[in-house]
Amino acid sequence: MEQPTYRTEPVSFARRGGRLTDRQQTAWDALAGKHVLEVPRHGTNTSVDPDYVLDTCAAFGRQAPLVVEIGSGRGEALVHAAEAHPELNFLGLEVYIPGVAQTLVTMRHHGVTNIRLVIVNAAEALTTMLEPASVHELRVWFPDPWHKKRHHKRRLVTASFAALAARVLEPGGRWRLATDWEDYAEQIRSVVDASPDFDGGQWSPRFEGRPLTRFEDKGMRVGRTIRDVEAIRRSP
Repeated sequence: MEQPTYRTEPVSFARRGGRLTDRQQTAWDALAGKHVLEVPRHGTNTSVDPDYVLDTCAAFGRQAPLVVEIGSGRGEALVHAAEAHPELNFLGLEVYIPGVAQTLVTMRHHGVTNIRLVIVNAAEALTTMLEPASVHELRVWFPDPWHKKRHHKRRLVTASFAALAARVLEPGGRWRLATDWEDYAEQIRSVVDASPDFDGGQWSPRFEGRPLTRFEDKGMRVGRTIRDVEAIRRSP
C-alpha cells in the first residue's frame, strides 16, 4: 500500500513564510545553491521522502564529525559554532525560510562555509533522512514551548523524539538542549531520565559554545531561568 502523503502525528512547529529582504535575497541567490540542500518531498513542503538518505560527505565535500542543530532559526548559534569549529560539519534543520535566508546573510558576513541547511520537519529528518549513528552532536536550543496545556502534545521533546535522537547519535554523542520555559525544562529532564538510550538529564551549566542571542537575552530580561540539559548516548 502506498504511504500517505500527509502527517498522522502533531508537528512541533508553526509553519511560517514571509518575504525576504533585499539583503536576504542577495545572500540566498549567492549561497543557497550550495548551502541549502534540496531534498525530495513526500507531500508537504517541509516533508522528506522516507526513502531518501542524506549523503553528508557529498553535501559537505568532506568527511568530518557532524553537528545537527534543530530549529536553527536566524542562525546566530549555528554560525557562531561553525566559525569557532571549522573542523566540524554543521547541519541546520529549519522550517522558517526567512530564518534560513538570514543564516546565509550571517554566513556570508563571517566567511563561514562549513554549514548546510535543510528546510524540513526535524522529526522526519531524524526518522529516515539521517543515517543511524551518523551525528556527533545534536542541539536543540529553545524549542517552541507550546505553553498552553492543550498544545503540550505538540512539544518536540517527548519519549518518541528521544528515540529518534538516539537513532542518529553515535555512541558517546551528546544531545544538548536549552529552554527558558520551566515546565518544559522539567519535561525535558523527565524524558531524558526515562530514556534507556541516554545518560544524564540533570541540569547542566550553560553551554559555553552557545552565544547569547537576542531571544535568550529577552527571556532573561523578563525573569525566566535558562535551563540547559545534556545527555550522552549510551552504547547500544
